[in-house]
Amino acid sequence: MPGRRACERFQKMSASACFARQVQNLPTPIHKETLLNTMHKGLLGAALALVTAWAQAQSVPARLQWLGQSAFRITSPAGKVIVTDPWLKANPLTPPEFKHLEALGKVDVLLVSHGHTDHVADAPELSRLNNVPLYGPGDMNANMVALGILPPQLAPRFNKSGTVEPAPGIKVTAVRAEHSSPLVWRNAATGKDESHAGGEPLGFIIELEDGFRIWHMGDTGLFGDMRFIADYYKPDLVLMPIGGNFTMGPQEAAYAARELIRVPQVVPMHYGANPLAKGTPEQFLALMKDSGIQVHVLKPGATLSITTRRQP
Repeated sequence: MPGRRACERFQKMSASACFARQVQNLPTPIHKETLLNTMHKGLLGAALALVTAWAQAQSVPARLQWLGQSAFRITSPAGKVIVTDPWLKANPLTPPEFKHLEALGKVDVLLVSHGHTDHVADAPELSRLNNVPLYGPGDMNANMVALGILPPQLAPRFNKSGTVEPAPGIKVTAVRAEHSSPLVWRNAATGKDESHAGGEPLGFIIELEDGFRIWHMGDTGLFGDMRFIADYYKPDLVLMPIGGNFTMGPQEAAYAARELIRVPQVVPMHYGANPLAKGTPEQFLALMKDSGIQVHVLKPGATLSITTRRQP
């Protein structure tokens, strides 16, 4: 979006008319209606600034940082920080600096796939620290409120096929995962752990500002509707559990990637933190050989830069 200079080429057009013409030529992810409304209110300079900021964001890659198990810190092209399944303090794979939740910086979006401790453990504290809502299974969040773990404004409810916009330009849709989701809570009065309903487990389709979609599968076994989810939502990158025992192992994950999902890029996750989950990325890579799918194996703390801009 070239802004005012491009308008100079259209000498017979007013600046506002030229700007409107340029906005209509933008790819759909930009909020055209918002920009045009801003312009009609006489705030052409502000509208141009918005478009310039958006255009600059398109040249910045998204960053995906793996923090062990299913915990990721995703930074969008516009700088929004999305954290998934934050089990950090007790996670043996999490780099030492991230044992301190403040090291994550400002968190704009917080997603929890289900109620197991290795996914939800540090989420309530992170939610309160950033005053950011925790999005997870609706019934899990209802019980978090009932038990006093989080206040209602930090535990909104949604469920599968529901789509929310937890930060400007970021959309999250809940999809199916084949797993379980008890919520274990320590009763302060008795000092004993109690198990409460945690709703049904979720995966997430995370859509960034430019339309690039990441499918965080959560904890899941293999199921046929993976094909439907891939066909309908068309993810560009999948974060896929491969450890086995609790989730898909390397063989099931490779079948899902090759036969059901056929996505361009995969990042394996949920392995190496529990001795019962014996699947390894080496096994997964061997099964993905000649698939044409790019597999990114990250070390804990490592960051993958992703060129996300979709062509209009």
